[in-house]
Amino acid sequence: MSKQKDSDDLVRVGPGTAMGEMMRQYWIPAVMSSELERDGAPLRLMLLGEKLIAFRDSSGRVGVMDHRCPHRCASLFLGRNEENGIRCVYHGWKYDAAGNCVDMPNAPPHQDFKDKVKAKAYKVAERNGLVWVYMGARNEAPPLPAIEAALLPEAELQISFVQRECNWLQALEGDIDTSHFGFLHTGSVQPEEVAPDSLLRWTVTNRAPEYHVTDTNYGTMYCAYRPAEKSQTYWRFANFLFPFWTQTPQGPFDRVNTRAWVPMDDTHTMFVSLSWRGSPPSMRPLKNGQMVPGGRLGFDYLPNTTDWYGRWRLTQNPSNDWMIDRVAQKAESFTGIASIHGQDQAVTESMGGITDHDFENLAPSDLMIARTRRRLLRAARAFAKDGTVPPCVDEPGIYTAVRSGDFLADTKIAWRDAYEMQMRAAVRPLQQAAE
Repeated sequence: MSKQKDSDDLVRVGPGTAMGEMMRQYWIPAVMSSELERDGAPLRLMLLGEKLIAFRDSSGRVGVMDHRCPHRCASLFLGRNEENGIRCVYHGWKYDAAGNCVDMPNAPPHQDFKDKVKAKAYKVAERNGLVWVYMGARNEAPPLPAIEAALLPEAELQISFVQRECNWLQALEGDIDTSHFGFLHTGSVQPEEVAPDSLLRWTVTNRAPEYHVTDTNYGTMYCAYRPAEKSQTYWRFANFLFPFWTQTPQGPFDRVNTRAWVPMDDTHTMFVSLSWRGSPPSMRPLKNGQMVPGGRLGFDYLPNTTDWYGRWRLTQNPSNDWMIDRVAQKAESFTGIASIHGQDQAVTESMGGITDHDFENLAPSDLMIARTRRRLLRAARAFAKDGTVPPCVDEPGIYTAVRSGDFLADTKIAWRDAYEMQMRAAVRPLQQAAE
């Protein structure tokens, strides 16, 4: 298999592609519930290279379908959302949330054939403030993924969307590349500036960790490790979960946070962050009480527009060089780019719409990236060749017992044992709610 073939199979997500067909076996987080109003304007939605519309009907049901009217292909984005359906403004044909044609008013009654017409519509589920779409061919969709954060009550769940102008894989790989943290986000921080009780000091003391990487039943896991004082090891664990989910080491294992890198098409990605509002803070201040220079959290958005790429765009973007401040880069922060997410956004978008994998020179710090690519390729090709069901599709509970985080542990404790100890001690908000 050529390297170019590997690259194409990894990054292409449209209909008929290896990765795209595999991803269509999963439920995809697509829209915030709050984005769709009853009888409100339909929303343009790009998913896996397909141009869709989403709307909420008079009864609250959500429909997601091809934007083209099956009659003459006029866009249903222009349609009237009324009386439990979307009506094409060209000739008045109307479709319910499931895509059934329910009215064909330009045809005489004896020539009406609406029962034989159906828009290309996808299965939809709504849970805890998030709309999910299943784009696969199964008559009965698989269960929704039991991702821990997504199961939290809506009042306890923080949902964030951010669009990124690059391929989904290079965006995701930023989350499973831990050594960049010591440069991109904290490159200007010196060990003596960090509070004594902050684990950040081990990152800025040793910016070249070593790694353990392994396959798991949900995807892949890595831990970066560094020696610490008093016969201890500083561990940072993170996970890739099929097909596009990550968990990053943003603090103790009591944090409940999972992130999706949903392919809109080959060169645009929607970042979806799901986190427990009760999670402890992720970024501790420095010794002087200040945050890491350039380490602002949160997002600054441009106003949404109605075009295919008009949702959840950041003010920091390629058109303004991600608002890089060269003065700040020399005197304050390593990058001169304000905000953690803005820094990640800048480097992954700077690679271009799709990274030229033939130009890369992967290093030992990229073990997790190489392992994850291989895992994805095997799963996608197995599905394409033999119909092998990809990981987690029919076993949604696998997701529930996965966490990430950083901590200190006795050097004598093996890395997998250290992980299990943290998992056993972690706070479980879902269990607390049940009790």
